Amino acid sequence: MAFNNTEICFLCGKTKIEVKRLLSGKFGCVCDECISDAYEILDSEDEEAIDSNIKLSTPSQIKAHLDQYVIGQDDAKRTLSVAVYNHYKRLKQDKKSDVEIQKSNILMIGSTGSGKTYLAQCLAKFLGVPFAIADATTLTQAGYVGEDVENILLRLLENADYNVQLAEQGIIYIDEIDKIARKGENTSTTRDVSGEGVQQALLKIIEGTVSKVPLSGGRKHPQAECVEIDTSKILFICGGAFDGIEKINHKEVENNPIGFGVDFKQRVLSNDTFDLSEIQQHDLVKYGLMPELIGRLPIVTTLNPLSEEDLLRILTEPRNALVKQYQELLAMDKVKLEFEESALHRVAELAINKNIGARGLRSIIEKAMQKVMFDVPDMANAKKVVVTAGAIDGTEEAIVYGARNKKIA
Repeated sequence: MAFNNTEICFLCGKTKIEVKRLLSGKFGCVCDECISDAYEILDSEDEEAIDSNIKLSTPSQIKAHLDQYVIGQDDAKRTLSVAVYNHYKRLKQDKKSDVEIQKSNILMIGSTGSGKTYLAQCLAKFLGVPFAIADATTLTQAGYVGEDVENILLRLLENADYNVQLAEQGIIYIDEIDKIARKGENTSTTRDVSGEGVQQALLKIIEGTVSKVPLSGGRKHPQAECVEIDTSKILFICGGAFDGIEKINHKEVENNPIGFGVDFKQRVLSNDTFDLSEIQQHDLVKYGLMPELIGRLPIVTTLNPLSEEDLLRILTEPRNALVKQYQELLAMDKVKLEFEESALHRVAELAINKNIGARGLRSIIEKAMQKVMFDVPDMANAKKVVVTAGAIDGTEEAIVYGARNKKIA
């Protein structure tokens, strides 16, 4: 039986009866199988172009990078390194495999200033992927004044220069996740504007769905121009301080005796030394997070409160340590900056007393350095500035030296 050129695929040579469909064109015919193969090749090339932006390193390499910027929190850094490594291996998984790897979304629990947000920022920067930070307290349930949960995806899309494929491989950090906890364990029978309703809205996005994101931001309406984003490839990291959760945990593990023989001081001390790693998932449910939301955050890691020694190291050791930043600023004015050891200890002590963690270190130093930063640019003969503990407390001024270590102020 003879076939003409209009009945044979010019790429593979199969006839019309050997394939499901044969499409004819100006220069011949092409079968559906060749079209499918060509589409897979082009699709894989597009994915490889996007994947080339991701720096897939081993967990030890990721942790080594985090060690350069974040002091302490070794357990959290190991957990994040493994989770991120597995997540991006999941994106590179062979499509022909029958095994479907689930997402490794992360929940970080730690007091304010312990480094939750900074860890997520350092991860995204090292991996070379788009990163967006969202504040859960600004989100409201659909139909109420405030931000829709889809606005989180819009921020990620903006940071990816509106490249949807690149945005779909990014990282989103949702801060203050504990602030949308419902007030009790019972499901609300009415709408909860900033609690349970927001948790429900986050469920599908965190798990993975194709979400329509309005490019104009704000509230969605039928006429708005939208773009579809598949969130199944986006890594979600949620963080919160969960203040007061230790009381829930202690209720589970302790009886609260009453009477004249109760050692109240010992019980107060045990609360002060509460270890966040003792927190279980049922504690989070009692705190007010929905079991469904916790189930979509399978990896839970805790960050320990920073000690005075940790804060001292944060001031001096990381690549972008605060002391190095101020030394660089004054070096631009050709002035050397030194902090006395007692001054650094005083900064760390004040941060602990005020319970502001590493985030508050800058405000303490900024207050002490304000007069120096104001006066030194006008001092042509200034060569060195020494910051003392008294300068940190505000009881005296920093010492300014001129040529030959002569004190001038």
